Order: sequence, then C-alpha cells, then structure tokens
Amino acid sequence: MNNENTKPVHVIGGGLAGSEAAWQLARAGVSVILHEMRPQQSTNAHITDGLAELVCSNSFRSDDAEFNAVGLLHQEMRQLDSLIMACADANKVPAGGALAVDREAFSAAVEKALVDEPLIEIARAEVAGPFPEDWDKIIIASGPLTSERLAGAIRELTGKNALSFFDAIAPIVHKDSIDFDKAWYQSRYDKGDGSDYINCPLDGQQYETFIDDLLNGEKTEFKEWEGTPYFEGCLPIEVMAERGRQTLAYGPMKPVGLTNPRNPTVKPRGIVQLRQDNALGTLYNIVGFQTKLTYGEQKRIFRTIPGLENAEFARLGGLHRNTFLNSPKLLNGTLALKSHPHIRFAGQITGCEGYVESSAVGLMAGRYAAAERLEQTPSTPPSTTALGALLDHITHGADEKTFQPMNVNFGLFPDLDDGEGLNEKGRRLKGKDRKQAMSDRARRDLKAWLGA
Repeated sequence: MNNENTKPVHVIGGGLAGSEAAWQLARAGVSVILHEMRPQQSTNAHITDGLAELVCSNSFRSDDAEFNAVGLLHQEMRQLDSLIMACADANKVPAGGALAVDREAFSAAVEKALVDEPLIEIARAEVAGPFPEDWDKIIIASGPLTSERLAGAIRELTGKNALSFFDAIAPIVHKDSIDFDKAWYQSRYDKGDGSDYINCPLDGQQYETFIDDLLNGEKTEFKEWEGTPYFEGCLPIEVMAERGRQTLAYGPMKPVGLTNPRNPTVKPRGIVQLRQDNALGTLYNIVGFQTKLTYGEQKRIFRTIPGLENAEFARLGGLHRNTFLNSPKLLNGTLALKSHPHIRFAGQITGCEGYVESSAVGLMAGRYAAAERLEQTPSTPPSTTALGALLDHITHGADEKTFQPMNVNFGLFPDLDDGEGLNEKGRRLKGKDRKQAMSDRARRDLKAWLGA
C-alpha cells in the first residue's frame, strides 16, 4: 500500500451508516477517522453516547429473504461482511419472523469492533465545517439529527436547502408492569416461535374510546417545523387516527392472525402488540406507537389499554426532525456529491429510511471510498439486487421534484423479463411467486457481481 492509500478517509457520524462505512473501509485496508459528536454534543433523541445507538424501534424488520425485500437486503449485506448485520445477528431477541435486537448489547458490540480495529481512529468531537483542505475523502453519515452547524456547511456545499420531516419514537414498557390476566403471548399467524409478542386486546367500546383519546389528547408542537411532511412509514399514531377511525385497526392494531386464549370465539376490535426490546426480556416496545403526544398524555392514554393499566415506562415516545438531501439531484451513482466528488453521503441523510437501509447505504459508500483510495474503479451492485435497487432509487430513480425517504421494497426493483416473469402457463407471476422470482434473480446477480 503506498503512502497516498494510507491517508485516512474521514467518516462523519457514528450511527449505523457511519459505523458500517468505517468498517468496510478498514476491511479493505484503508485507514479511517470516524468522527462522532456525542458526548460533546447530544441530540433530542439519543440517550447514550454509544456508536450505532438505536433511537427508535429495536427491529430490523423482516428477516425473510425469499418474500421480503428487507430480508433480502439482510442476506446481501451478510454476504458483504456487514458489521451491522453481524452484530444484529449476535444480539437478536425473539421477534417472530423479524430480526430484533437488544439495543444496548448491539450498540456495545458495534463500538467494540470499531475500537478494536487498528485502522480506525474514533474522534469524539463535532465536525461543523468548513472541512480542512487536507481531507481529500469524506463520507458524511450524520443522520437525521445532523447538527445545525454541519447542516449549514452542507447547505453551503450543495447550494440547496436540505429537506426535513418529522420522525417519531415509540414508548418502551417494563414487562413486569404488564397485566397478563388480560395480555397474552402470541406472534401473528404464529410466526417465529409463535409467542414472540405480547398482545393486549380492545373490544369495540374500548377501541372507540382509545381513538377519541388519541384525537383529543394534548400533543407536543414544534412551531419551527410546521409545514414539513411526515414520513409515511413512521407516522405518529394520532396522525393515523386522524385519517379515519378504522385506520389503526387495519394498521398497527390489526387483530388478524391472533386469538385471545381467554376468549377465543370473540374477535377483538383491535390488538396492541409489544415486542421484546432487550435480551433479558425485561423491556418491551409498543409496536407502531410512535407519537407526539405529551408525556403526561402518553401515560394517561396508553394505560387505558387492557393489560397496560399499571404500565411503567422505561422510555416515552417522542418527536424529532429528520433531515435529508435531494439525493437524485445532488448525488452521482456512487453517492458522491456531484459538485464536490471527494465528498460522499451515506445513511438516512441520503433519503433512505430504516436501520437496514441506512446501514446498507453506509456499506456501499464505504466500499466506493475504499476503491478510490486504493486507485480502483468503484463497482456498483446490479439494480436487480436489493442493494442496487436501493442505490438506484436514491441516486437517480426517484423524481427529484417529489423525492421522499423510502424503505427498500420490490417496487424499486426492475421488472422480471418474460423468461423469469411468466409461469408455466405463460401468465405473469404475481404475489409471492413474483417476489420469490425477484429474490432468486437478486441472489444470482449478486453472486455474479461478487465473483467479478
């Protein structure tokens, strides 16, 4: 390795994307300085100074690599030596067909791996910009809670205002405060171990009263963020209720696939589910209950749910701003800023949404920066893979005029050609058959890309 290749790449942000980018650089033999502003400067959402802290859910969502795009993304990242996936697998907790983790143990595992890596230096201080001239390669992975000073530096670089939207956090409950005379263990459709979730049923009257409480409850207002849109995949529960009284019964409170063992013949109007949040099984988060209700209202309203009357909360829900770039306009196909190609962006600031997606974009940014440092040409994954489909959407597939954060999904993948997209009767594949065919194609194309 020549002297130029030993010059460090500067990664700004020690969240999921920055941690993954730093790991990929070091695995390629490139030195890294990973900059994290905590604990020197904290945020409204973080509660620790740990690297890769999970500030919202503890779930990496579905681990099904056959019929779910995020599960397929899990599989692809594992094949590319993802640190985030390795630590998630090592610290998982029961969650049916999903991959959920003990958040504290997960963060500690990521931090230990990075601290133990001799090619990575961790610098605990805010990077505010402008960047030093000798920083010839930079990855900005500062996340949805980018500091105001760094955001200002990014605006100077891009000439465009970063966009922002609300992001909400669900509350966490101490399990020993749940009333199991009313609640029971069961996974929807008995997936996973069949009992990975705690379920709290609401009858018709309880459901209607709960909706009224959500609609009328006092909310936290943030005047300076008025007019910014919510991300559709992480709506506050009271905003969902405002869209119609049945919205929750068809969303996070849907009663399908579950049977109350104490009253098996009566179908509840709605069911609140709680998912294990730590390895000890002492903490459970309320699934889909991200909220901007005030703390007092959260306690009052959520304790009307059968089984949660005496709930003790380890953390209440909250609301914070999420900042992201107009990436299709500003970034090239390897996540580099078109106007300043020595600077890359990674993670949620690029407009991807979700822990796994953020980590995946960090993985790709790290690999691209490493290739350039080693005087190689970066190679992008095929658009038929989950990695490639996500990358293509962020960098050029989305409409820059209406760009909004996006989770990975099969709608981002190129359609199947006639040879792969037809069944034995010559008809277009649909549903699970179509997803299976897309997953099979992705695995084949990723294998060929890695081999090349």
